[in-house]
Amino acid sequence: MARIGLGGLRGRLSLAVVLVVALALAAMAAIFNVVLDNRLSADANSVLRSRATDELAALTIVDGKLHVRERPEDAALETRLWVFAGRSQVEGPARSPAAVQRAVVRLVGGASRRVELTAPDMRLLAVPVELRGARLGTVVAAISMEPYEQTRRTALIASLILCAGVLAVVLFMARWAVARALRPVSHMTAQAAKWSEADLDRRFSLGDPRDELTQLAATLDGLLERQSAAMRHEQRFSAEISHELRTPLAKIRAEAEIALRRRRTPAAYRDALATVLSSAERMSAVVDTLLVRAAAVAADTCRELSAQRGVTLTVNGSDDPIKVAADEDVVERILFPLIENGCRYASGAVRVDVEEDGRHAVIHVVDDGPGVTPDEIRRIFQPGERGQAAGDGSPGAGLGLALARRLARQVGGEVMAEAAPGGRFTVQLPRSD
Repeated sequence: MARIGLGGLRGRLSLAVVLVVALALAAMAAIFNVVLDNRLSADANSVLRSRATDELAALTIVDGKLHVRERPEDAALETRLWVFAGRSQVEGPARSPAAVQRAVVRLVGGASRRVELTAPDMRLLAVPVELRGARLGTVVAAISMEPYEQTRRTALIASLILCAGVLAVVLFMARWAVARALRPVSHMTAQAAKWSEADLDRRFSLGDPRDELTQLAATLDGLLERQSAAMRHEQRFSAEISHELRTPLAKIRAEAEIALRRRRTPAAYRDALATVLSSAERMSAVVDTLLVRAAAVAADTCRELSAQRGVTLTVNGSDDPIKVAADEDVVERILFPLIENGCRYASGAVRVDVEEDGRHAVIHVVDDGPGVTPDEIRRIFQPGERGQAAGDGSPGAGLGLALARRLARQVGGEVMAEAAPGGRFTVQLPRSD
């Protein structure tokens, strides 16, 4: 499950890189195509002006009338130039589309200007012919815009293909680079989870934190140390419990054997039963833990964090003592990560409610923070997994909830999370009375 979490982070980082590069490429492609469009339009205008200027140079005026000198290139330009003397056409193509001819006629007699046609795709330029301020005629030059449009389309398609290719390369390189960067994190998380199950004495031991990886190693070493201490305490506690229970159990067995060996007086039976009851009470006192006191101790451990964040932390319990069949220190270690999470992510308040529910004692840890989403219910109890509320900058390695559930199940209990507004965790522990 830790690898799934890192895979999700790897995907988000890769996607972020691709989005940034995509935006940059889109901006560059847009700027390139706009500049190209302006350049092509300017080139078309330059060609029109050159043709019109060349035609003006070929005109002569005889007796106040326009005449056109024949030139070798006229055959090539025949379909692209019109010359008018007044409103009478002196020269022009033998055949031209009706829409073009009408546009040319409308330009005659006016000022110098350009006109765009869509069917066919052409651009016209009208230049007046003047002599000493007197208007003698008009020269109209035309150019087909189809080659320029074809160049624009080709450039646009080529830029899109280039951007797609660059994005594909960037995506591959980003995933490779992110995977390479996160591989030590994935390895360390998996190793810590493995050690927490089978070898609590192992440590990364990378020295003082120098960067993010050594900081993670130091955090995991600290968590493993606390978990190891908890397990050692459990083992020591089990040994102490075994030692403490051995004497009352021996007394109960001895009294039962003596009572069954021969008939005794009622007073002797009462004395034997009193001894059995006294031994049983001693055994009960050994294994009982006052739950409200354990919850209060766990809450006190988080007081400093709640004070730093301005979060109000309250513990509500029953007036009658609630006893559970677990060591007080184990109960505190179960509750501590739940209360700490509440203090870390709450907006203003954390509440710990202790109550009885049949043969179980129930502790609710409730806060007014962002809570847990439905898809995180099972995942957050896996080693190395963290909820969305943790974000990227919050301290922790995602082992607290996993340890809390593990300890609870070792004493016959359970830790559960609810998908509801605000954080809500529930701990069930078996009662001892």
